[in-house]
Amino acid sequence: MTDAAAGSSAAAWGPSWSALLRRGSDAELRGWVEAALAWCDEADEIALRHFRQAPVTTRKPDRTFVTEADTAVERLVRDRVAAAFPAHGVVGEEYGEDRPGAPVRWFVDPIDGTHNYLRGIPIFATLLGVERDGELQAGIISAPALGGRWFAWRGGGAWAAGPFAGADRGGTRRRVAVSGIGELGDAQLVYASPGDLVASGHAPGFAGLTREAWRERGFGEFWGYALVAEGAAEVMIEAGLKIWDIAGPAVIVEEAGGRVTDFEGRRAFDTGTTLATNGILHEQVLARLSRTEEGRHR
Repeated sequence: MTDAAAGSSAAAWGPSWSALLRRGSDAELRGWVEAALAWCDEADEIALRHFRQAPVTTRKPDRTFVTEADTAVERLVRDRVAAAFPAHGVVGEEYGEDRPGAPVRWFVDPIDGTHNYLRGIPIFATLLGVERDGELQAGIISAPALGGRWFAWRGGGAWAAGPFAGADRGGTRRRVAVSGIGELGDAQLVYASPGDLVASGHAPGFAGLTREAWRERGFGEFWGYALVAEGAAEVMIEAGLKIWDIAGPAVIVEEAGGRVTDFEGRRAFDTGTTLATNGILHEQVLARLSRTEEGRHR
């Protein structure tokens, strides 16, 4: 999941650049997104049915939690992909990969923010990302308890729908774009678990970065990426990810005009660390993340 041609240059971001990554027609990619949005109507109903209702919960071998909603939503998506696009493969958090080698793959995180979901916190979502021949093509975030959706496809822009996202869930969609803020001291920085960031060993400058930013908040999981895409925040930092956590959000941020890399500045989505920004601040944030408290770089 690395685009070597994009590299880490400052030019490797923006809507026009993102459109060049499209592999297929606009109609085809938009069709994938529209199909996924319809599936999310069903996924949302499942997630909300169990939300704050003490869903049956177990632990996976890695000790993370999985609820009956996680497994039900992923089974639903797998069934819908198989029915609508039988040649496509699926890579999901709960059931792994089927149809290995398929040129088109769907990445599925059925409930991103499972711990929030378990505690009755409404910051959770179903995440879907679509890849063709190794390049991400479309992304969908559906957050039913927040009443918001964000979605994008290469060359088609990034969009928000739902009252929470500033648009009418009944049909109106709002195109979103990253902010034009160019000074870290004016930027809003959001992040997921600070513990994961420290444990990664790749962000020694995180604490210093939070002091330099205008404002910092722990709006983690999918929501941080949605905030960057909407221009409500400029920087989102996360460690400990899997490909299904970032595949969908990455397309949305990039189509909104932002930039997404790992902490080494590589446009790679399977290394476990992710930095998403409005693009303008990206190099500054990368430099500060790698800086120790004594001012030295790793």
